[in-house]
Amino acid sequence: MNADSLERARFNMVQQQIRPWEVLDQRVLNLINEIPRDQFVEETYRGLAYADIEIPIGHGQQMMFPRVEARLLQALDVKPTDKILEIGTGSGYLTACLAKLGGQVISLDIHEDFTTRTRARLDAQGIGNVELRTADGLAADVPGGPFDVIAVTGSLPQLPDRLKRQLTVGGRLFVVTGEAPAMEASLITRVGEEAWRSEGLFETELAGLKNAEATEHFVF
Repeated sequence: MNADSLERARFNMVQQQIRPWEVLDQRVLNLINEIPRDQFVEETYRGLAYADIEIPIGHGQQMMFPRVEARLLQALDVKPTDKILEIGTGSGYLTACLAKLGGQVISLDIHEDFTTRTRARLDAQGIGNVELRTADGLAADVPGGPFDVIAVTGSLPQLPDRLKRQLTVGGRLFVVTGEAPAMEASLITRVGEEAWRSEGLFETELAGLKNAEATEHFVF
């Protein structure tokens, strides 16, 4: 696809996929129009970068649907000074979005090639406020916390208490929990030292984070 075709595809994605999913936050819409999603997919899939599909990225993982990415960003209401933790770097597209909205991003992925590839993609976009780590974000508390925002980009059978406790008071966490086909996206807000509020956002289906079940069994 040429540049004009990609631009039209991006416009159609916003108008036909994202806006109908109740994404009205203008900051999020502007961001999606600004960051070229096609630069975060392999060449083979570049023509599908703005389609209503989950694009394969390797290791059995896929990018989220664009509408789910947009709802995630809207729900987290990222502030310019927020310290952000992303569990699951993946393609790096959502990493770039979080970095543009927030202050500092720490993004973890267990696949070193995802980390390496994302570094190159972020550098190409001039995004420097991201620290990429090849590590399992579910195995232990992540050094550098607590965090104002946590984004979990793969599903979990249930939310581990450890993740909630890495939020600042007032911090927000987006996560998809459950088992297919009954999964729910939720926003968890830490409202006190020992208090959290959970808001169900929408039903969806999302590929699981690798090691999620093993980690859950260990925690509980």
